[in-house]
Amino acid sequence: MQTPRIRIMRLPDADQAMELPSYATAGAAGADLRANFPTALRDAGIELAPGQRSLIPTGLVLEIPEGWEVQIRPRSGLALKHGISLPNSPGTIDCDYRGPLGVILINLGDQPHRIAHGERIAQMVVAPAPQAIFEEVADVSETGRGVGGFGSTGRG
Repeated sequence: MQTPRIRIMRLPDADQAMELPSYATAGAAGADLRANFPTALRDAGIELAPGQRSLIPTGLVLEIPEGWEVQIRPRSGLALKHGISLPNSPGTIDCDYRGPLGVILINLGDQPHRIAHGERIAQMVVAPAPQAIFEEVADVSETGRGVGGFGSTGRG
């Protein structure tokens, strides 16, 4: 499989010195995304009250190759320490989207949390996204599991 090339454009009001998405370690599956606020919000950032959600700008536009997607996922440290997550996790960025990349964060914790300019807020995972062919049929093949779902395989 060929390594996809994600082309990135910075938005005009973004902090042009902000680090591009990057992998924290050699084995990391996700590249860190950072909050990149417009000038007016850089010093204050955004405070998320418990239960509040907000669209956090990254200052970036992605050009994703056809047949690929970018998945946006929560950062485990923010989730564990502060209850910060993504309400639509994983979020999908389609290969034909060319708008600003924003990350919807939600505070599931019991304390307010401030998102600072430059803070790592999410991870993006680049994944193959083939389109399927959908075919209507009169019946489908049987399996050992059959129609069992939602906990039918037991606990543990």
